[in-house]
Amino acid sequence: MGDIRIGTSGWHYPGWRGDFYPRGLQQRLELEYLARVLDTVELNGPFYGLREPAHYRSWHDRTPDDFVFAVKAHKEITHLRRLQDAAGAVADFFDSGVLELGHKLGPVLWQLPPTLPHRPDRLAAFLDQLPGPPVRHALEVRHPSFLVPEVTDLLTERGVALVVAESAGRFPEPEELTADFVYARLHGDRELYVSAYAPESLDRWADRVRAWSADRDVFVYFDNTMHGHAPHDARALAARLADR
Repeated sequence: MGDIRIGTSGWHYPGWRGDFYPRGLQQRLELEYLARVLDTVELNGPFYGLREPAHYRSWHDRTPDDFVFAVKAHKEITHLRRLQDAAGAVADFFDSGVLELGHKLGPVLWQLPPTLPHRPDRLAAFLDQLPGPPVRHALEVRHPSFLVPEVTDLLTERGVALVVAESAGRFPEPEELTADFVYARLHGDRELYVSAYAPESLDRWADRVRAWSADRDVFVYFDNTMHGHAPHDARALAARLADR
């Protein structure tokens, strides 16, 4: 059976303080607290700006040995360059310290903007620039033109996971599995980034994760962070899957 990891997209949110985080907990200790409760987190800070090797070493050293970080890739590649002429930017991203996470490095997430349509040559050329194993890659698409067999076949050939995303109907929500792992991002089923997941919704996701894990590793990240629901939903889903 595959490994199941369930976490949140980021951890540094004022609205979590005094709720998920105990009142009085120092902000510098929030990652350590989250890592005692969950077993993975999605680093979304590198999406907004390149970090330094010392940052990745610090995150590595402050978490348990079996903790895993997914890393959201820099937006210069996905949103500014829009996957074109990106070889230098891809190299800069990895040179910024990503590999300092060592065995704690999980998948690298490439989130595309909703204004970027599928261009076959562009996508294939971009995938050629990505480092191969042991680095895993996941692609989150937000334009409906990507929902074609051509994309599914290409990602399957390259071993890149097509992100299974739930976004309250705002963006495409593909379900095809294209790699030896599944990467799911739960942005909210009723209101994007805001709404909590009801028990029946968590039951539904638990069933899906349980089925996927029969032959794949599974990473699930809750991104309904705005009102603080993400860590509570992550814990609730993990509890449902404690015995598979």
